[in-house]
Amino acid sequence: MNIKNVFISGAGALGLMYASYLSKGMGKENVYFIADDKRVEKYKNSKFYVNDKEHKFNFISNNTDLKADLIILSVKFTGIHEALKSLKNIVKDDTIFISVMNGIESENVIKEYYGDKHLLYCEVHGMDAVKEGNKIYFSKPGVVCFGSKDNKITEDVKSVEEVLKKSNLPYEIPSDIMHKMWSKLMLNDAVNQVCAVFETGYGGIQKDGKAKDMIIETMKEVSKVAEAEGISLTEDEINDWMDLMCTLNPNNMPSLRQDTKAKRKTEVELFAGTIKKLGKKHDIPTPLNDYLYDKIKEIENNY
Repeated sequence: MNIKNVFISGAGALGLMYASYLSKGMGKENVYFIADDKRVEKYKNSKFYVNDKEHKFNFISNNTDLKADLIILSVKFTGIHEALKSLKNIVKDDTIFISVMNGIESENVIKEYYGDKHLLYCEVHGMDAVKEGNKIYFSKPGVVCFGSKDNKITEDVKSVEEVLKKSNLPYEIPSDIMHKMWSKLMLNDAVNQVCAVFETGYGGIQKDGKAKDMIIETMKEVSKVAEAEGISLTEDEINDWMDLMCTLNPNNMPSLRQDTKAKRKTEVELFAGTIKKLGKKHDIPTPLNDYLYDKIKEIENNY
């Protein structure tokens, strides 16, 4: 399939970052943010700034007659059902779906609404994008890691690869996408939640101390749950993730810490919530995730 247009659901830090790349690669006129009429009215004349460079993105109503070749889902997990319901007018038989959302659950939800014939599995890592109002800042765009669930190089995989190539977005098509997604969940579960509880950005976990120690131990806890789910996560992977964390802008912060700082509802259910549930399923204790879950819920309740 020749992908001629891309629709992005979610104008957060990642959505805006990817839109800035895709607009260059595919032409601004072929990249849209899909939104309800109220949001379109709000944003249609808005200026956005990506690393202080001005951009004007296309916002289009979810009542449009246009059909999407590729939909990138980039919303918070708390809003996934609302977002998917709003896409029904733009989905056609061969629309490709890809989610850049955290965790391992979003693909299952997409499948509930639109099936999995053209659903690709994805995790993104290595970026440090932060949004402040209509401005986003990042020093690294990270890597889009994607593939089909059975790891076959399908026409859909080739089509998305072509789009990412055109747009100069770093990507990887791994030999085992589910392993990659679990490995990223291991990282996010630790880094996002520990940074929120310790009220720190990347700088606070790049130096030795309690926060860094808790991240490593939390990743080890997740790896035990992953093993029970048939995914083998190694200590080398933990070390590699810690090395990667040291390359990020120390003044930036992961998304869950951004949420608690802005007093927004977090994706704790996607992280500790998932690990706690699977821990119970396999009778594996998850004391660190239990602690992080309770602390983050406490933070939310005190907004």
